Amino acid sequence: MTSLIREWLNLLVRWFHIFAAIMWVGQTYYFTWLDGQFSRLVKSGGAPDGAASSIWMVHSGGFYSVDRHKSLKVGPEQVRWFRWEALLTWLSGIVLLFLVYYSSSGLIDSDVASISQATGVAIGLAVLAAGWLIYDGAARSPLARSEAMFAAFSLLMIALLAWGLMHIFSGRAAYIHVGAVFGTIMTANVWFRILPSQRKMIAVAAAGETFDASLSAQAKLRSKHNTFLAVPTVFIMISNHFPVATYGNRYAWEILVVLVLLGWAAAKVIREA
Repeated sequence: MTSLIREWLNLLVRWFHIFAAIMWVGQTYYFTWLDGQFSRLVKSGGAPDGAASSIWMVHSGGFYSVDRHKSLKVGPEQVRWFRWEALLTWLSGIVLLFLVYYSSSGLIDSDVASISQATGVAIGLAVLAAGWLIYDGAARSPLARSEAMFAAFSLLMIALLAWGLMHIFSGRAAYIHVGAVFGTIMTANVWFRILPSQRKMIAVAAAGETFDASLSAQAKLRSKHNTFLAVPTVFIMISNHFPVATYGNRYAWEILVVLVLLGWAAAKVIREA
């Protein structure tokens, strides 16, 4: 592959990846905002809890009303699913991982660790899988019942991950693999935890029954986690343009941990806006 072809592939896949991510994250925060508005409506007495309620909005050339229902008013085939944006974002990200790191010299730094390219690729892919398994196990454990405890555990795991990768890969590759772990967790949340719960909700609602809130509890938790992961993930995506401030700094992994915390704080402000 010539450098020109590789550069065009990199550019086109990156363009696709960023646009897919915009669509996915935008949808996630839009529905997070809607949930917040409906919750405020119930708390203010504007609508009984569990009853159909509406949020009015204005955009471009019209007014829009969004209604929330506890039962399905249309056929399941008419329900709009939001799922492909997440998968396409992740798949294009994996393609970029192979283009930029796994098939080039960007992954390994001989001054950091003396390992082969194949070993580095194996470690990178194993880290993605392990990141999801550890997170998923924690999210399904009693640890997730306490937001503070789960956040503390997550931050500890992120710090260990960042520190460990900085001792295996090049600084730039270490940063991007932390972001890839976040992206993998977010995508797996959508496809393995959120969508199955939604399928159950639709089946119950289509039968004319009021669905059990427990069906959506885990899906809402994973969606909430995704909103907190999205902000630091976007930061990591652009951090490779600023090596002096980020991965090239002598405090690279500590800076990444601090910026994850700042990202979480920003996500909390956005969620409550």
